[in-house]
Amino acid sequence: MSEEAPTEHFEHAEHAEHAAHQGTPFLLTVSVTIAILAVIAASVGSLETIETAATLTEQNAASLLQNKTSDQWAFFQAKSIKKNAYDIAAQQGGPLSDEFAGEARRYGTESGEIQDKAEALEHQVEQRLHEAERHEHRHHILTTAVTFLHVAIAITTIAIITKGRRWPWHMGLALGAAGVALAGYAYL
Repeated sequence: MSEEAPTEHFEHAEHAEHAAHQGTPFLLTVSVTIAILAVIAASVGSLETIETAATLTEQNAASLLQNKTSDQWAFFQAKSIKKNAYDIAAQQGGPLSDEFAGEARRYGTESGEIQDKAEALEHQVEQRLHEAERHEHRHHILTTAVTFLHVAIAITTIAIITKGRRWPWHMGLALGAAGVALAGYAYL
């Protein structure tokens, strides 16, 4: 996650504006390029933050579902133990053996339903964790994209400092394009 202040991009744009007042058309172009890169970097940084939040949301949901799953499995075990106890009691014979056998069947049916619920919850946990991984993967790609954009801004600024050398502007454009391409790739 990017640790910069939300206004840093505007500071880059302000520096570019000062350079634009120097009057040369190329420096004006460089200044506009820096401003555009700053806006793109801010936008990609926002997407990065959104993906981080989505990762945490999915992980929290998975954790809550895992707790419910554990509860269901504990409930299943309790029902299975009762079923087994009634099975044993029914096998002993006696006047209540039919009643015990009926209770064993009831607990068997109930434990089967609980097992189905627990398995469904396990599937939901897996889905949530898969979604969290997808968002985390996007976050990592967007972090790299923002880094490329920040480096592009810094290198493009060298064109202003060197009073119009073109190579820093070209390199900044290339890095900016790479950052935009990575940001787009994050959502493929």
